[in-house]
Amino acid sequence: MSEVTKTDVLIVGAGPVGLFAVFELGLFDMKCHLIDILDRPGGQCAELYPEKPIYDIPALPTVTAQELVDRLMEQISPFKPEFTFNRMVSGLEKLEDGTFRVTTDENEVFEAKVVVIAAGGGSFQPKRPPIPGIEAFEGKSVFYSVRRMEEFRGQDLVIVGGGDSALDWTLNLQPIANSVTLVHRRPEFRAAPDSVNKMFALQETGELRFEIGQVSALKGSDGQLESATIKGPDGDIEIPCTRMLPFFGLTMKLGPIAEWGLNLHENLIPVDTEKFETSVPGIFAVGDINWYPGKLKLILSGFHEVALMAQAAKRIVSPGERIVFQYTTSSTSLQKKLGVA
Repeated sequence: MSEVTKTDVLIVGAGPVGLFAVFELGLFDMKCHLIDILDRPGGQCAELYPEKPIYDIPALPTVTAQELVDRLMEQISPFKPEFTFNRMVSGLEKLEDGTFRVTTDENEVFEAKVVVIAAGGGSFQPKRPPIPGIEAFEGKSVFYSVRRMEEFRGQDLVIVGGGDSALDWTLNLQPIANSVTLVHRRPEFRAAPDSVNKMFALQETGELRFEIGQVSALKGSDGQLESATIKGPDGDIEIPCTRMLPFFGLTMKLGPIAEWGLNLHENLIPVDTEKFETSVPGIFAVGDINWYPGKLKLILSGFHEVALMAQAAKRIVSPGERIVFQYTTSSTSLQKKLGVA
């Protein structure tokens, strides 16, 4: 067996909710180790829309997804969490002493008294559009997310899709791209009406191009796009382009977590609303991956959930220890932990 890494709490998922769990658990002196399938913290925020503004984080009228992740990393730094990236949690067993043994797809072994699943929608992959030969361009001139807007400056850009992601990036990239063509199979959209109206206004002034149809072929060499063929109601048209962003949604998979013996509800994990504990005592689920009546898939909902989860986790990690509720604004002991006393 591989060398065992021991911690108080093992957190599966390093998105915003998983990161804030470190803070709440740290206030109760619990050491955390996080495992994530991505190569850095931030979850879907960092992977899919790092430069996209978020408007519903309390006290922050606007913050980009990456800024939110950066602030959370700064906030949890006093608790010195440990991370294991580029790993999928593959197995879990409960030992006789109640400890959980967790293994990864690289056969690393972790032991923890508490496991917190904060894996968002599980592992996710962008849906690949049915365009012949698209694989040759992926990662070079075809991208399924925008990590750095600057990489699209001055490019001739084709964006494909009719949801919020397609419309948002059409509007955000239009000012810096050389040209933008939005392609959707019909004139109706699933995106926010305000975004759709702004897009049509830019089309009216000739600042972007909107085509009804589907991308049927790509032309280029060595991974570099030269043009895309659009199959529309009036036949085929060829549009010069150097970059393409298809937004066809994500395929979400719960992955090996589905084999852990937890009760499931439509591929989500039911929890109670007192502790956000699953059907297995000692395993908690917070954020988008959990389900309960009235659940809202919002980051701020996940922040609330981890605050209550931490209280219950402390009772498992330190049985018999009296838990005293304290406010960070007035508790000198908590302020010392945060390094602000």
